[in-house]
Amino acid sequence: MRQIIKIIILIFSMKNLYSQNLVEFNNSSDIKNWLIVNDDVMGGLSKSNFYYSNKHAIFEGEISLKNNGGFASVRGNIDKIDVSPVKKINLVIQGDKKNYQLRIKKNKEDYYSYIHNFKTTGKNEIISIELSEFIPYFRGRRLNKDNFSHNQIEQISFLIGNKSEEKFKLKIKKVFISD
Repeated sequence: MRQIIKIIILIFSMKNLYSQNLVEFNNSSDIKNWLIVNDDVMGGLSKSNFYYSNKHAIFEGEISLKNNGGFASVRGNIDKIDVSPVKKINLVIQGDKKNYQLRIKKNKEDYYSYIHNFKTTGKNEIISIELSEFIPYFRGRRLNKDNFSHNQIEQISFLIGNKSEEKFKLKIKKVFISD
């Protein structure tokens, strides 16, 4: 009888769970539309690569502070996805114990992004972030706008810029939304 109750509770709780992939890296073609944007757009010397390996997208490189540099990023446009029924964005990743930013845009043409900082543990992990915790920023400056409260996402970016010269490596398996 206890087993039946546990199964019923499990089924009921699963019924209320909504989840949808924004991006999942299953083969090398999944990275073809992603674009690297480093500090060289303003004279910096940081370098990064984005490639597919063993069912992961790998974002790695080296941050340089020379010539007023200090960041590397990679971004991907996704099909416009409705996020109104969800509350969280989730990352299935393996980091290097460094801090990163996840950036989202409601429209890929917007000049600003909504950002959230996260720290990796060096292990495989799932990081869940409430969408309402994403803060509007443009070129490192917080904007006088509300936190993310929109019903769609059209772009995802990862950025590293810890104000130190460092090598980095972030393995990304999947990004998904959930309630």
